Amino acid sequence: MKRYEMVREIFNSCSNNQMRDVFIKEIQTDNVEPWVQEFLTGTQVRWEKHENPDGSILFDINTDGMMQRITFTELAEGDPVFTNEAG
Repeated sequence: MKRYEMVREIFNSCSNNQMRDVFIKEIQTDNVEPWVQEFLTGTQVRWEKHENPDGSILFDINTDGMMQRITFTELAEGDPVFTNEAG
């Protein structure tokens, strides 16, 4: 099973606030798509998957106008990861 650093960015839609919420979590899986499925809730959902040359996997998600980006980067054995989400 592979280890990934999952970074979830939620973009703020308010024009006066350019900050975004960022959540970082380490996961173990052989398939990252089920992890993305939990964020695909809403009546109008669009998403695109991109596999980057560096091996990272990026998902751009729009759920009812809320923009998110989830990036999975595979970790090598012994690589540390910072986690700011419980669980």
